[in-house]
Amino acid sequence: MTALVIGGAGYIGSHMVRWLTEHGEPCVVLDNLSTGHPEAVNVPLVRCDLRDAGALRDALIQIRPSIVFHFAALALVGESVQQPLAYYENNFLGTLNLVKAMHAADTRRLVFSSTCAVYGVPGSDVIDEAHARNPINPYGASKLACENLLEDFARAGDLSVVALRYFNAAGAHSSGELGESHEPETHLIPNALRAVLGQAKELTVFGQDYPTPDGTCIRDYIHVEDLAQAHGVAMQWLRNHDGWQAINLGTELGTSVIQVLRRVAEIAGRAVPHVLAERRHGDPPKLVASAAKARDILGWIPAHDLDSIVQSAWRWHQAPRY
Repeated sequence: MTALVIGGAGYIGSHMVRWLTEHGEPCVVLDNLSTGHPEAVNVPLVRCDLRDAGALRDALIQIRPSIVFHFAALALVGESVQQPLAYYENNFLGTLNLVKAMHAADTRRLVFSSTCAVYGVPGSDVIDEAHARNPINPYGASKLACENLLEDFARAGDLSVVALRYFNAAGAHSSGELGESHEPETHLIPNALRAVLGQAKELTVFGQDYPTPDGTCIRDYIHVEDLAQAHGVAMQWLRNHDGWQAINLGTELGTSVIQVLRRVAEIAGRAVPHVLAERRHGDPPKLVASAAKARDILGWIPAHDLDSIVQSAWRWHQAPRY
């Protein structure tokens, strides 16, 4: 009953590997190491690119996993606008190749890493899974194309899939051994902490005139360990059910940029150096998940709050292992 974690050397994937090993679930990582870190992996690692259909097929036939967790993707919104071909090749073509390889290996269960970017600009304060999916950038569009592909295969009876739509993943492993290490780094909390530590230039806050209480964007931040645990319960669900499910992963709590900076300052003991700038095109004022379906279908409730997220990230960024 081996689990295959594709992208398991990356930020969320490495936390998934740790969750699996801590729960006695044998696993193997497959990663092209373009952005992942081999130092984050403590299980067998197969170096392979999803765009190499032949090598991918051979790898899955050899491993014959009972379930696949698919985290591998390009995920920078701005870059996707400049390089849409790369995003469709990596994200969509890579997923199509994976489905073919899974078929060859007789693997029928998949947990897919999706995103709230499939929704586009929200039409409501809290987003549930019935919300219209109208992505506004190639990253979100490529993920939606993957969802459509996987849903079609699931409806045909060829796969059973849970697609988990993340909101804002953040934080680090409680052990301090795993954390966020991107280059370039685009996420608010690590950039705020790096600014505090003098490891990066001052943080830029984009937009102070949104229709929110303090004028800055509101987002739903979810601890990476809660994400890993959600994938674990999705695996258990797939062991007892067939078909397709798309499920949000969020806390249902919105936090503004200014509120995040205040918490970072309180936990780090010093203010976050920052400058103010105009809004970025395409940044919605508020993105907050409805997590009702995750509770109802998976029985999943996040265990960590914003303080836990910032404290774990602060511990990691002061002494990152890789």
